[in-house]
Amino acid sequence: MSTIHLENLVKRFGPFTALKTMDLTIADGEFVALLGPSGCGKSTTMNMIAGIERPSEGRILFGGRDMAGVPMGRRGVGFVFQNYAIFTHMTVRQNLAYGLRATRRPADEVARRVGTMAELLQLTDLMDRPAAGLSVNILQRVAIGRSAVMEPAIFLLDEPLSNVDAAFRAVMRTELKQLQRTFRQTMVYVTHDQLEAMTMADRIAVMDHGVLQQVGTPLEIYNNPANLFVARFIGAPGMNLLRGRPVETAGAMSIDLGELGLTPTLTPEQSAAVRAAKGEVIYGFRPEQVSRGLGMAMPVNFVERIGARTILHLGQGKDVAKVVLENDAGFETGKDLHFLPLPSAVRLFDAASGIALRGH
Repeated sequence: MSTIHLENLVKRFGPFTALKTMDLTIADGEFVALLGPSGCGKSTTMNMIAGIERPSEGRILFGGRDMAGVPMGRRGVGFVFQNYAIFTHMTVRQNLAYGLRATRRPADEVARRVGTMAELLQLTDLMDRPAAGLSVNILQRVAIGRSAVMEPAIFLLDEPLSNVDAAFRAVMRTELKQLQRTFRQTMVYVTHDQLEAMTMADRIAVMDHGVLQQVGTPLEIYNNPANLFVARFIGAPGMNLLRGRPVETAGAMSIDLGELGLTPTLTPEQSAAVRAAKGEVIYGFRPEQVSRGLGMAMPVNFVERIGARTILHLGQGKDVAKVVLENDAGFETGKDLHFLPLPSAVRLFDAASGIALRGH
């Protein structure tokens, strides 16, 4: 079994705590992305899974077996780093075959597995080319293939696409997911790029400052962020977050957003969650989950045109928001845009703690 259990995992470097009490289970054959900004502890976590670093506290188990004291070479993991680190004096074929030959696999097996991997990664026409003359894009593809051809039960990838161009990243996202499905590996993928995590992972573990913030499917993370950090970090652009105070009239509860006015009436579940919070709340909604018409009025300050979408930057001071519209939508810079968040898309957070108020 290739299930990974992280139990009460802590990592300190002297007085600095890089990872704070992390508990996470990664199922056999699951693709999990560790997602977060630089310095959040995601690479440290992967290094402990690989055996490069030892935990300060807690345990790492592979299929129930404690990995304490088990060196990296005996953990049965494949590892691909951000720096491709391949043998430039060898050909592509020699690089792909290196691990298999080092472990004395039969020649026919080496040829078969190398050929299959080359086909999966579109390297067949480059097999006899020296690695030294290839582009960074191709070298990273070779590095992934060299590790994957060993068919490790657990495959760890630490930001492998950070150094390649945008078009190639799009291609490799598809190929990596296909690779994982073909070999049914348990895959752990470290990234700061939410697009990579959202498009490839079965589940995402969002991290910040050494703390695991939320674990869930891409849609769970996007639709129901656990706190303000996840709400801001996930989404392009992130969730709009406006501070307000609850107002109840004749049993109907809304949020008073100050100069922006009252929000539409909250649902009974939302109202109950707000009453329990007993304080100011954050009214959240996704920029793309709005309708034009009566509702909030905010001036259009800046316009970003991104392909088929237009992102409008609205408001001023503390009351700012973004709205995503189709490119042919009518609006004027400097004039008010009238819009209303879709009721089903509204999310509420406790202003003091930043924790989501459930009930939606």
